Parts: sequence; C-alpha cells; structure tokens
Amino acid sequence: MQAWRVHRNGEPSEVMRLEETDRPTPGDGQVLIEVLAANINFPDALLCRGQYQVRPPLPFTPGVEICGRTADGRRVLATPALPNGGFAEYVVADEAALLPAPDVLDDAEAAALHIGYQTGWFGLHRRAHLRAGETLLVHAAAGGVGSAAVQLGKAAGATVIGVVGGPEKAKTATALGCDLVIDRRSEDIVAAVKEATGGRGADVVYDPVGGDAYAKSVKCIAFEGRVIVVGFASGVIPTPALNHALVKNYSITGLHWGLYNTKDPAAVRACHDELTRLAAQGVIKPLISERVEPAGAASAVQRVADGTSTGRIVVLPSGAAR
Repeated sequence: MQAWRVHRNGEPSEVMRLEETDRPTPGDGQVLIEVLAANINFPDALLCRGQYQVRPPLPFTPGVEICGRTADGRRVLATPALPNGGFAEYVVADEAALLPAPDVLDDAEAAALHIGYQTGWFGLHRRAHLRAGETLLVHAAAGGVGSAAVQLGKAAGATVIGVVGGPEKAKTATALGCDLVIDRRSEDIVAAVKEATGGRGADVVYDPVGGDAYAKSVKCIAFEGRVIVVGFASGVIPTPALNHALVKNYSITGLHWGLYNTKDPAAVRACHDELTRLAAQGVIKPLISERVEPAGAASAVQRVADGTSTGRIVVLPSGAAR
C-alpha cells in the first residue's frame, strides 16, 4: 500500500515522503481498516517535528484520526495505532475504541467529528461546565479545533466571541455563528471583550493557542471565569501567574482529551452519542475547507502547521477528492 512516512523529524513538507510499504498487521484486539478519509490535525505537524507528547519510533506515518471501513463493512471513526497513522491506505486500530460514523456526514466530515469535537465537548462541558447565557471566548475560532468549539458553544446556548487572525478568517468565524468576531491583528482583544460584556469579561475561555492569547484572556476573564487550556499552537507555553488567578478568582483548567480514552472510555462513547445527535439535528457540522488527494498531504499538513488554513483539511483516497 501507499503511505506517507517520516524518517527524520522536521517541517512536514520537508520530512513527509509518500512510499510503498506493507499493510499493518492487526494485533490482539485490533482490526484492519481501509481509510476513507484522514483528517489533518495540528498534532500531525507536532509529530513530524518530534514535539508531540507521543514520539513514535522512526519511520512512522502521521495521521491521528480517520473515517474508514472495516472488513465486515462497518463505517467507523478511529484513532490509528501509531507508528502506523492515518495518511495511508490502511490502518489498524483498537476494536474497542471504534465509533460508528454518523450517517448524516460524508467521509470527510465524519473524520473531522472525532478529536476536535470531543475535545470541545469535554472542555466546555466536563471541565468548564459552560451554562446557557454565559459568554464563551474562543481563540483560533476559524481553525479546526476552534470552529468545533464555536458550534458547540452556540449549541449550549452561550454567547460566542471568536478571535481570529485576518479578515478572511473573520468571515469564516462569522459564518460559523460567532456573535462577535475580533481580529487580533487589528483589534484590541481585551478592550473588545470588555466592551461586548459590559465590563464583566468572558465566563469561559477556550484556548488552543497559548502564548499571547492566554495572556490577553486572563486580562478579560470574568469573576469565577474558567480558562480551558487545550494546546499551544503558537509554540509558546505560558507560565500562569497564580497570584493573578487568586486575586481575580478564576480557574485555569487543563484538557488532554486522549486521557479519557484510557481513564473513562464510557464517557468518550457517551460524548460521541451526543455529537451524533447534534449532527443529525444539523446543529453541528464540521467545516471542511479542503479535500485533498494523497499526493497533497504533506503540503496540507504544512499549511495546518503554519496556521494558514481554516476549518479542516481532509485527505481522501485518489479520485475521491474531486
């Protein structure tokens, strides 16, 4: 089969190579899956760079989530077992962790419903306990992770403020349903949030960016606000000032969704049931900005790494992206 492989760490466009290799062999409790769509996530770029919390042995194939078909014809969502990731024709995954792909979503949309939306749901509901009527501030609101949080925030009845970089991404965030969009390149985030909330600030901040986004967030957080730390796409891991959290009475909460797969898999399945219900109602729908052929995977991962993409880019089998 064909698979994109990484033999040395570096930028995705430089280190990903499309090669012929053997199909992976399922181990105990695993199943072979034909890949119908592989969604690109920021962790794929980190894997290429050797900066992810999991460092598979070289060479490896990136691609952390797919929609695929099992030998018995089931259409499923899966997180492939590294080092044999999803940018390939076939993967293996744990049978117990497979989730049914929602019928209302096509292969590309279904592949994008998994990690980003699970992260958003657990962050907003399990960790932040977002309530209807509260104000939710979402950084990188036009991106893959941010766009999911925007939709889930609106579904929960929150007022959603989206932060983006540039006018084109602002258009995307507005179309997603943000009540207010702030362009961080031309507007003052802190002033805009305070003005929009009558000086109160945001009740919940969803931050997959870190760095300056975090620093601005804690300057416009509400009394008893909650900052959900999801990731560090900026490349800068902030150092929270705990005295500031104390005097302003806000919480800083971390979220590593992958832990739920091992610590509470029943919660992951319950979340998927809820996401499937919301998708069936048309309340949420993954934003797919590009559907690319396998040959375009490396450059697509690089665009995600560089932060120039919106929504999700999904790699489809040859001929399926047309």
